[in-house]
Amino acid sequence: MSTQTQAPAGSDRPGAVTSTPAIEISGLTKIYGSSDTPSVDDVSLSVPAGTVFGFLGPNGAGKTTTIKILSGLLAATTGTTLLNGYDVTRQRSAAMQQFGAVLEGSRNVYWTLSAWQNLLYFGRLKGMSSAHAAARAEELLKGLDLWERRDESVGGYSRGMQQKVAVAAALIADPPIVLLDEPTIGLDVEATRTVMEWIRTLSRERGKTVLLTTHQMNVVEELCDRVAVIRKGKVIADMPTEQLLSQFRERDAYEVRIEGDLPELSLPPGFTARRLDEDTTIISGRVRDPQEVYTLVDRLRDRRAVVQSLSQVQPDLEDVFMGLIKGPAHD
Repeated sequence: MSTQTQAPAGSDRPGAVTSTPAIEISGLTKIYGSSDTPSVDDVSLSVPAGTVFGFLGPNGAGKTTTIKILSGLLAATTGTTLLNGYDVTRQRSAAMQQFGAVLEGSRNVYWTLSAWQNLLYFGRLKGMSSAHAAARAEELLKGLDLWERRDESVGGYSRGMQQKVAVAAALIADPPIVLLDEPTIGLDVEATRTVMEWIRTLSRERGKTVLLTTHQMNVVEELCDRVAVIRKGKVIADMPTEQLLSQFRERDAYEVRIEGDLPELSLPPGFTARRLDEDTTIISGRVRDPQEVYTLVDRLRDRRAVVQSLSQVQPDLEDVFMGLIKGPAHD
């Protein structure tokens, strides 16, 4: 999907409506110092406006480096990065107004200030009036369940509360693009759910574009419209989340559940059995021909086993992700 946005500075028709991608990365490469190995290696991505885009990869894959380049904190070695059509390098001031960011592993807010003071400061830094910043800060702090402690120093907050203040600071100016690098790290289940609901609201109700990195696959599977996977600096997959799941489904994987213990019989090659609980045993494995699993079910019934269910096992996003990053690197 794409959203119509105002044309960036330099357009032939100032103020004209265009279908510019919210984030466009072309041939992005980053090499640190004298290293022979790029941290980011010829990455190209296009993120439609209004989508939640999952950017996944193992530690050291290049995710955070890419986000720091997008946010203007690092200079690319080669390549271009555009935010709503504004070049991060050549149109820096306009590009910086397009996004808010939460960077993993960084102090995104000032710990000596209170949550309230942080939000007013970042609001003013983004060009907001004092009254507008105060109204927006109240909305955010109440929404993230921090209002009652707004006047306490952020340094005295728990890690989860500090992260929620960082999220609020990223959203203070209501930017069209939000860059979230591990936004739920350090959060408990309840706080994670709060942040996830915020992300859902930002995209579905307010039309924001969210680029999200996380190691929590349930967050990606629940929120992301599209997923790109980066490994050793290279993007090895980029497609809608459902398409990624569909493309990598293991159609030859089956699971049989029986009551009680496994009767005495030899399982087909590649099958294993495990007790789920005192009442159920699960037999699972892969077959070349689905008829093999039906033959197994018949053999179980011949030995008076009670078969509770037979199902084809579909992978979740974590299965797909692990398969991709463990596979051979794509050229």
